Amino acid sequence: MQLPYQPLQEFSLPGEDVAPARWWVTFEDPQLNRLIDSSLQSNLPLKIFWYQFEEAKALLKITSAARVPDVFLQLQSGISRPEPDFAGGENTQLALGASYEADLWGRIRYSIHAEEFRFKASYYDYKAAAVTLTGEVALAWFRLKANQLQLQLVDEQLETNEQVMALIRNRFAGGQVRGVDILRQQQLLESTRLQRIALELQQEILENQLSVLLGQPPGAVAEASAQLPGLPPLPETGVPLQLVNRRPDVQSAFNRLQASDREVAAAISNKYPRLTFSLYAALRSNNLIGLFESQAYSLGSSLLAPIFNAGRLRARVDQAEAIRQQQLNDYGQTVLVAFQEIENALIQEVKQVQQIEVLAKQVELAEKTFGQLRFEYLNGSLPYLDVLVTLNQLQQLRRDQVTARLRLLEIRVSLYRALAGGFETEREVIREKVMEDL
Repeated sequence: MQLPYQPLQEFSLPGEDVAPARWWVTFEDPQLNRLIDSSLQSNLPLKIFWYQFEEAKALLKITSAARVPDVFLQLQSGISRPEPDFAGGENTQLALGASYEADLWGRIRYSIHAEEFRFKASYYDYKAAAVTLTGEVALAWFRLKANQLQLQLVDEQLETNEQVMALIRNRFAGGQVRGVDILRQQQLLESTRLQRIALELQQEILENQLSVLLGQPPGAVAEASAQLPGLPPLPETGVPLQLVNRRPDVQSAFNRLQASDREVAAAISNKYPRLTFSLYAALRSNNLIGLFESQAYSLGSSLLAPIFNAGRLRARVDQAEAIRQQQLNDYGQTVLVAFQEIENALIQEVKQVQQIEVLAKQVELAEKTFGQLRFEYLNGSLPYLDVLVTLNQLQQLRRDQVTARLRLLEIRVSLYRALAGGFETEREVIREKVMEDL
């Protein structure tokens, strides 16, 4: 299908490793693997997408039934009083009838093809929802681990600040510092405690979010270790158009476009005559005993050609064409957004790595500065305010380091999701096995 623009020829970074379909295994985190497997089985919104796919399969069967004749059996009985008024009329009838429309212009065929493409689109909607779910679980898990790491870091900083407070109190008792230095250090302590409260709140929120993603009520989840995984090698990007065409959301948009194209053909076919054949065979009698003594049958055909409909059929064609144009642009936009997501993630990862390197240098410089200022303060040649400002900056930089590492992982998850071509879930495997057994 021709895109309404010139597709991207190459991405800014080529990558060096082929990412597996189940991309989260590259982080080598067994707990993450278990959480994602559990979510793919129990997540309720994902189940909704699955049953929408089952609904689409049933609609396809309903539409496909138009290929074969409709056959029906009818038993009809009635009674009339007074009897003279019913002279010669049958009041019991057993009939077998059939009707069939010859698909002269492909109306039925095009309608079935359209439903087939919608069925495929529904399947890819499920696949896209599964990819999105795995990304959400991975992000929630990494954020939970980062939050644990931040809590650990804040506890260490609280201990450091309390030690500094004890040192200042001792110096104050000896008349070496002013009382305001104690107040400033107390301020830093309270600020750090406030940080801990905020992190504890975030911990609860992330655990509840993860529980719901697993299809469970908010509550305890697997305890996350205070350690973030390393960053796997950059995945290969390859030819942009070939790559994004693997994405389930792109496949879904493409199949919906194909369905709308077939709907245009079906709408055009509605403007032409319809040829229908019918067969009707019946047993008739005035009573049940003599039912098999009288038989009748009829075979007929009809040709129905629209002559005047106030432009309704022409408008249906225009409507179908307008929908096709909508789907064409929706498909083009989906591919365009896929290009953007991949390219953004690639650029963001490069810049985030650079930011982490700069942060590491800042932390190193802040540690040296704090050590020097602390030494000068203990020697009585420097006011405590300079030490306090540097200590506060150092602690904030260390917290920023954790946030920056988490952000790098979030960017990589976004890249994996943008590159993901889908994977087979256990629900699909079971369904395929059942179909084979049947």
